[in-house]
Amino acid sequence: MAGQQSVYSDRCYKEGFIGVDYGIREDLTGRLPDNWREFNKEFRPIYLEKHPGKSAIAAGLACGFTWTMSKGLKEGDVIITPNGSGRYRAGEITGPYYYVPDDILPHRRSITWYSDLFDRADMSEALQRSTNSTGTCCDITGYAEELEKLIGGRAVKPDIIVSDETVEDPSVFALEKHLEDFLVANWQYTDLGKNYDIYSEDGEVKGQQYPSDTGPIDILAVSKDQKEILIIELKRGRASDVVVGQIQRYMGYAMDELAEPHQTVRGVIIALEDDLKLRRALRAATNIDFYRYKVSFQLLKDS
Repeated sequence: MAGQQSVYSDRCYKEGFIGVDYGIREDLTGRLPDNWREFNKEFRPIYLEKHPGKSAIAAGLACGFTWTMSKGLKEGDVIITPNGSGRYRAGEITGPYYYVPDDILPHRRSITWYSDLFDRADMSEALQRSTNSTGTCCDITGYAEELEKLIGGRAVKPDIIVSDETVEDPSVFALEKHLEDFLVANWQYTDLGKNYDIYSEDGEVKGQQYPSDTGPIDILAVSKDQKEILIIELKRGRASDVVVGQIQRYMGYAMDELAEPHQTVRGVIIALEDDLKLRRALRAATNIDFYRYKVSFQLLKDS
């Protein structure tokens, strides 16, 4: 994203760069370790000192995305960015990190942009949803073959693309990806919405596909009294033992990196149905709840 809602997309294209601005106002040249956790360890206290009203969750986002743009992306990587009107532009990173103070997106990388744009509507549904994150960056390497065809002007829309090798049922994967967007859009009407709010910053949802060092968290929420962080993971057609281990990794990340001293961490798994493996695994996980969703479909004739 070239700024919030890619507002700086045109300028990035005209001037050949991409960048971020999360309020870290200093040159990071020579201060970017190979491991993003080392960067976060150094800069999260600096960020929080300069932004005393922000939470550890906000600091994690700011530092994580700043490091990803500045160091995590490599020369030769291809990126795509939306132009704000339903189209995407692709380009190749051609230079190292540099800093431009007192300007938009001051932490920058040079980009050689390709000339052609492609439409979001030409993406497969899976790729559309993977690029729907409100964060600055998301990794879409699993869609490389499809993207190469889109960039080359050959739109291909396969029914379902699943890059996760642990997925047992691609059709359930697709359904539960829809469920994630439905939950976010209708959060206030759910049982969870009575006690928790999806993490937001400046009025924009940031808790959907929240980045962590073991992959993106489906939904990250905070209790209304600010005492508990909730990690929500959709099963997405995966084997039961896989999803329990995955949410525990996310919860461990939240405990180590996001939780304030007064906060606890709890987990929720949401799936179409449970099974014996899942029930057995959850017996030993007292801080993880299971919710089953139900799909209802009606046809109502107009009179």
